[in-house]
Amino acid sequence: MVARSLRVAPLNAFVLHRYDWSESSLILDVFTREQGRLAVAAKGAKRPYSQLRSVLLPFQRIHVSLGRLAAGEGAGDVQTLRSAEWAGGAAMLTGAALFSGFYLNELLMKLLARQDPHALLFDAYAQTLPALAVGDDAQVEAALRAFELTLLKEVGVLPDLSQVTLTQQPLQPTQRYALLPEAGVATPRTGDADLTGDALTHLQAALEHGSLPALQHACTPVLQALKPQLRALLHYHLGGAPLRTRQVMLDLQGLERVAPTP
Repeated sequence: MVARSLRVAPLNAFVLHRYDWSESSLILDVFTREQGRLAVAAKGAKRPYSQLRSVLLPFQRIHVSLGRLAAGEGAGDVQTLRSAEWAGGAAMLTGAALFSGFYLNELLMKLLARQDPHALLFDAYAQTLPALAVGDDAQVEAALRAFELTLLKEVGVLPDLSQVTLTQQPLQPTQRYALLPEAGVATPRTGDADLTGDALTHLQAALEHGSLPALQHACTPVLQALKPQLRALLHYHLGGAPLRTRQVMLDLQGLERVAPTP
């Protein structure tokens, strides 16, 4: 009986980052819907006439087929790129939106473990990218905050926003609460940014619903207070490590106002 070879379906993917591997090849940090973050060797991708040069770009949805590197070629977790094709989608990000896109990529690389699938987060990322290019500051801010909330929830570090973390009691609609890195939803301290129980409950409901537009809508009225709380929470779970993209954006804004800071 002749064994039939099984055709493996290509993976839906985005290139988060690329590193030089040799004079002609790259190592890619790829975010896939089916397998999560992967390290991928793209042999020959830097050659002048390689068809991969126009495909392996950031913020472009692609389909990739992968295999394993042969023994002695690289680390055991690195896979080799067999093929890559553009999967359609929005135009490349440019200008200020480019910095916001790289900010999302940096968050994913620092907070997601390799080979840990997050299909919902992949879909949220794909939906967020075109929202960064709309040119409206409030919409861009809402898109960034909604993605940050989705990411924190997906990696398991976001507390239930509809209850006090310590007591697990429901929030009172008009009472003020703060989202604290070390304590979750709690009574705000002096100087803390805070939100009403009603606002936090609406954010939790949108997260549970799974609709990114609904979550962006829930973020919009509370952007000013939500931003510093999520920034502190991300900083805490990043171990205090600064984000390069945020610092670059701050440096640019010191010269000229170009966009909302991620």
